[in-house]
Amino acid sequence: MIHEGADYYVPAAVLGAALLAKLPALVRGWRSATVRTVNALLLLPCAGFILSSPPTVTAVNRLTGISNLSALLVHCIMTAYACASLVLLDYWRAESADCPRTRRRVRVWKTGCCVVIAALVGLFALGDVPVERPRDFDTYYAATPFISEMLVLYLLGYIAAGVATTVVCWSWLLDVGRRTARQETKTSVDRPLQIGLLVLVVAALANIVFGLFKLTAIAARWAGRDWDVLNNSLSPFMSASGMMIGVGLLVPAYGPALIDRVWHPLLGIRALRPLWRLVTRSGLTPGSRMFLPPPWYAGPEQALLYRMTTIHDWMLSLCVHCTDEAREAGYRQAKEGGVAEREAVAAGLAAMFTAAAEARARTSPPAAESTEQGALAVAAVRAAEAADRDLLVSISRALAPAPVRALHPRGRALTGGT
Repeated sequence: MIHEGADYYVPAAVLGAALLAKLPALVRGWRSATVRTVNALLLLPCAGFILSSPPTVTAVNRLTGISNLSALLVHCIMTAYACASLVLLDYWRAESADCPRTRRRVRVWKTGCCVVIAALVGLFALGDVPVERPRDFDTYYAATPFISEMLVLYLLGYIAAGVATTVVCWSWLLDVGRRTARQETKTSVDRPLQIGLLVLVVAALANIVFGLFKLTAIAARWAGRDWDVLNNSLSPFMSASGMMIGVGLLVPAYGPALIDRVWHPLLGIRALRPLWRLVTRSGLTPGSRMFLPPPWYAGPEQALLYRMTTIHDWMLSLCVHCTDEAREAGYRQAKEGGVAEREAVAAGLAAMFTAAAEARARTSPPAAESTEQGALAVAAVRAAEAADRDLLVSISRALAPAPVRALHPRGRALTGGT
């Protein structure tokens, strides 16, 4: 029995796990309509997959004593799911979920959903479905009075929701593309939004195809033909489509946070790798006083902060060994190579700190000279930071081999005050 319902229980388990993970956020943000809608979009398909499974269909029918009640419940749940998808898209696209236009559109979607569900329940109550059909309810009762109308109404509503979702998502996708083209940059919100919208377009088109295939199988029954094989082949297709819609809705909701809190810090750690290697080669080890190893449970953000702090402390300790001649030589060499001013300044600082690390490994400078050179080094670093928010990355890029430099991210605020 478990194997028989695996196509339904596996996606239900995935959605259920996501719903449990979001439960604390739901409790904290229950007053937010957007939060409630996102969680509804996890709960509804989860319940739909469970109730669609043949073992569950049999259990519900026996528990309630109403034959094929599970089929009605699935149709109502999927209608509500299509409505919730459109509602969430309206909330996302609007500047505020409380603006009058958004509220009106949401009321229209909810009213239409309630009307369709009420009609489905009424038609099911008027129809006669005595034989339990866990897998082929739609085609088996396609010619039954009232039930045929119920099936057509459900499928037409499902297809209409798919068309509306496709139009909304595609037009929104084009708007985002035009806006990012004007800005010439993409924020951490734009890319997940574009990916999510594209997935939603594909999933909505798949739902349209699913509804048309179902209608075709039902129409074949009306014509006295048996196209049940077409209907039975749609079960895995529907499961994949439902999962795609879930992915398309969750990527824009949680993608920006993952990019800002996981992906960008990981890129920052990678970008600082050449500078970090210089730091560790210069005698800074986990036993050193300045070394601040992150705890084992630290996330990417905290690991990046620890690395930046350690590099800053190392740079400060090297200032007494720095010479302005080494910085000027590195700067002139970079400028002669045709690099921009920002990269040339970073190259000069990279040369200065590399020479300082080598000098500290050999000997210590006189006290008077070290004070003067240290002041000049601090002044040079502060001046560079004022013009380059990503100074540590720029210095690290100057230390990296040429093929690796192109992999380093640009435009990320990784540095703090020295």
